Amino acid sequence: QVKVGDVVLAVGNPFGVGQSVTMGIVSALSRSRVGINTFEDFIQTDAAVNPGNSGGALTDTSGNLIGINTAIFSQSGGSQGIGFAVPVDLAREVMAAIVSQGRVVRGWIGVVPRELTPELAQSLGLSVQDGVLLRGVLQNGPAGAAGLRPGDVVLRIGGQPVKNEAELLRTVAALQPQSKIKVAVQRGDKSLEL
Repeated sequence: QVKVGDVVLAVGNPFGVGQSVTMGIVSALSRSRVGINTFEDFIQTDAAVNPGNSGGALTDTSGNLIGINTAIFSQSGGSQGIGFAVPVDLAREVMAAIVSQGRVVRGWIGVVPRELTPELAQSLGLSVQDGVLLRGVLQNGPAGAAGLRPGDVVLRIGGQPVKNEAELLRTVAALQPQSKIKVAVQRGDKSLEL
């Protein structure tokens, strides 16, 4: 239930000086395209996060854990007001997977997604405005075997709407390998479920 503007506290051991707490606000939610990993879904904060804060708690003012401090965007190596934390629900999923399986296993379907902008939809003559355009489909991957093609627009995965690339990646990553899931796509003027 975290919202942009909520006051947060970042706990850690910056530069090895000892346990410290800094305060800031939630600057953004579901931040992706940070360049750290393929799968990104960060809470962004302006609380001072420095080297040594990684692995520390990001909490609300009541002390509830909302994230795990993970990275900063910095040209100097110190805090510049752009820190990133893994949301607690994702951290719990990762922890549960490590405890039960010894490693994290994520779903994968073998596609190269692209944001579907209104301009792109219009230039391609698509009848949909929401969804994720597939600019590539791995031939021997699960999506290719199911019949997805480049140019398809993914609308829903397992009944869950996907409006952008980050939602598609997050939804697919949450799937168990070898599971069967219905994918609703728009192909030209046809609506398909594969």
